[in-house]
Formats: sequence, C-alpha cells, structure tokens
Amino acid sequence: MDLIQKANQYENLSMRNLTTSDRIKACKLGKKIVLTINEIYKQTKNPKLMEVMKAVTQKKRKIDKRLKGKPDLL
Repeated sequence: MDLIQKANQYENLSMRNLTTSDRIKACKLGKKIVLTINEIYKQTKNPKLMEVMKAVTQKKRKIDKRLKGKPDLL
C-alpha cells in the first residue's frame, strides 16, 4: 500500500470506541508513518509530504493526549 494512502487512512481513523491497546497501536503506527515520511522528505523536499506529515502528527498528538489523560492539579 502506498505510504500516502496509509497516512490518509490513519488521519480518517475513528477515535470512538478505541481500547487502550488500540490507542497504543495507533500511536506506534502514527510514529512509524511520520518517521518513514520524514526519511523520504529529507531526500525529496516535497511540500506535499510535509503537509501529510503534519496532519498525521496532529492526529497522533490527539491520541497521545487521550492516552495520558488529564494531569492532576495537586
């Protein structure tokens, strides 16, 4: 499967009804996609790849935030 298609599928991933283990898997997948796109971007400097990488990173951060939960105020 094409890397851009994988990234688009990751962006469209529904965050509803995800278990903790599903969130962990999604985080790892997001990191893998971002690192792979980054390696290609370093060689080609394609701005479209940068936009895709930003979108995947944003989705990954949302999932990370959900995994870690709200910080305690105490």
